[in-house]
Amino acid sequence: MFGSLFKRNASQKLSALLLIFGFIWGLVLLRYTFQQPKHQNSAELREQILELSKRYVRALAEENQNTIDGPHGASMAGYADLKRTIAVLLDDILQRLRKLENKVDDMISSSLTNNTNSTNNNSMSAGASKQMNEQEFSALCGLTSIDGFPHCEAKVKWMNEMWKSEPCYASYGVNGSLCSFIKYLSEVENFCPMLPERKLKIAAASALKPKAKILTSLDSLLAILAEHEALLWIKLRIERMKEQWITAMKALAKKHNLENRPQKKVLLHLGLLTKESGFKIAENVFKGGPLGELVQWSDLIASVYLLGHSIIISTSVDELKRHLSVLTGNKDGCPIRGEKLLDLIYVDIVGLKQLNSVLGASFTHYRCLLRVLDSFGTEPEFNHAEYVKKKNHGSPWGKLNLIPKQFYNMFPHTPDNSFLGFVVEEYFNENHTALLNKITRTNKALVYGKLADYWKDKIPFLDIVRKYAEIHGTFHEEHNVALPKYIINHGILNGHDLQLLLRKTKVFVGLGFPYEGPAPLEAIANGCIFLNVNFNPPKNRKNTKFFQGKPTFRELSSQHPYAELYIGKPHVWTVDIENTSNVEEALRQIMMQKVEPYLPYEFTCEGMLERLNVFIEKQDFCLQREIWPPISALIVKMAKPSQSCVEICQKEQLICEPAFFYHLNKVAELKRYKINCNTSKKESDLYLPAFNPQNQMCLLQSDYLLFSCAGSQEHYSRICPCRDYVKGQVAFCQGCLEREVHN
Repeated sequence: MFGSLFKRNASQKLSALLLIFGFIWGLVLLRYTFQQPKHQNSAELREQILELSKRYVRALAEENQNTIDGPHGASMAGYADLKRTIAVLLDDILQRLRKLENKVDDMISSSLTNNTNSTNNNSMSAGASKQMNEQEFSALCGLTSIDGFPHCEAKVKWMNEMWKSEPCYASYGVNGSLCSFIKYLSEVENFCPMLPERKLKIAAASALKPKAKILTSLDSLLAILAEHEALLWIKLRIERMKEQWITAMKALAKKHNLENRPQKKVLLHLGLLTKESGFKIAENVFKGGPLGELVQWSDLIASVYLLGHSIIISTSVDELKRHLSVLTGNKDGCPIRGEKLLDLIYVDIVGLKQLNSVLGASFTHYRCLLRVLDSFGTEPEFNHAEYVKKKNHGSPWGKLNLIPKQFYNMFPHTPDNSFLGFVVEEYFNENHTALLNKITRTNKALVYGKLADYWKDKIPFLDIVRKYAEIHGTFHEEHNVALPKYIINHGILNGHDLQLLLRKTKVFVGLGFPYEGPAPLEAIANGCIFLNVNFNPPKNRKNTKFFQGKPTFRELSSQHPYAELYIGKPHVWTVDIENTSNVEEALRQIMMQKVEPYLPYEFTCEGMLERLNVFIEKQDFCLQREIWPPISALIVKMAKPSQSCVEICQKEQLICEPAFFYHLNKVAELKRYKINCNTSKKESDLYLPAFNPQNQMCLLQSDYLLFSCAGSQEHYSRICPCRDYVKGQVAFCQGCLEREVHN
């Protein structure tokens, strides 16, 4: 219908935008026309108008992206300003549509409350459709609780009026009864908890599914990777580390019971490697281009495969369409009938947008399967689309409305997200003892920075380092930056030669950038001491250009906070490089130190396999059948006003655990932890649940997507769910790993 419209030129597209604005006003008029719906047809009509409008705008947005950013982008350079204008307008239109849709939902719920008069005990009676408290609603159909499913009640009410609007609802067993609504909304759309008897049946059915068997060969995986030109670097890394991976898999199988695990059907879509992304990472990866994300993808692919799951790998939008062809055949927006074709989807931010485009209306039914690789993290206030709009946060990322734990980070820096991590490659092991014995470590300083631009403002600092050590570098020669002649540059080295150089080096010197990369861990694993640059004040999106677009307010206390916080001395010395005396004192002590190579377990092959296996088994964002980590690990702390849960937990050598917020978000539970509320009320903001010490009021969270370890408020004390952690495997609490793995 709209295909020919989007092939027009730029001026015609602007005209199309004006038409859309007119269409929006038409929707507003329709809203008032149907303000009090009298029958189902008017409600259906509004839903169809809203859906059609969203498809229209999304189609224009996708075409705008493809036309200006696509293969003919160079010829469209003159339309850069137009592109930005269209992007802003489209975002604004979509936001308006969301608001209008919310108002329509409210009207439908209001109409339902006023007009429902069914007498069927199993249907939405007038008494059941009124505003019920959680206990009253939960008791219906045998539910024990709707805790953690804040939209369940509203969705049931919506289904009561709209279940005949799509023929597929009936095919799922929806028949107008309340229990059929809850069954559908728990097992298909994941808005409600599963009915107790259904849990038993599904558990029994799951027991019959194929089991994951650990693998001790990577040959078949390497053959799959060889079919994708874009995956050459990943293939070479896995091939190089093959012995490490196999040894680690065997060791983990001896340590933990890996039998009787259901085999998952897993899609891994690497959006950053697609031609549509425009990043050209695959083309530049052997020229010193960014490797952090590819390292993580490589280790994720190897881990999922060795753990015995069935994998599909995609590196292009066309390939993604082929894999998901069955999913995209629905024109009526209904979810897929029968068993979902996938159990897990690993994707990056770019790939997520591509997946959304390919799946269309079916995307919503696969949201809970997503695991999004996200290097720097996405905090809840940037993930929540309406909250972003409310706070006017400028960021091209975020607004995805996922459960924050669905974002997988490279380091455990944002407890609201999950720590996936990566593996630090070790070139030398016990098989290389003879070679290592011949290597002499001398007073060499290897500077961290592939680009000479990183060095140019650091000459006074390097002059101090030179007093204590011979300075070496591994940066591009072609960069025309005047550097002191005392620097010995080796150029870009392959992994083996770089680690050989690290074995000869005393200190690995940070310059302050890049932030949070894998290189310092490689240096420490080879016996170097890392000179880590302290940031005072901490760097964040308010004072550092690099972080201005990132969906986080996290503050970096140093170039590598993980090394500073979780490793520390003698392997890591964090100093203010602007303070000459501090630098000199640190270097004097470093040169007297002799340290052994050290690598935290969580960055080994075995550590990553262990962590990912537990995540696959225990993280459930669809049915949410149990709290993980187990509630026995909960340690409740009360923060001071203006103090976040991240800060108070960290101060106590603990970690904030957002999975426990659901449990704490009740007056009865708070009382068990000696927090007595005279009164309570529910609101939606980042600092909830919280306690007002002046009037003994408890403020509870009404929007589960805003549960945040990071939020704080100057007048209220946050009620914080903390837990302890295993040193070297911080994703797990002490004492619960063995119990969780050995069921």
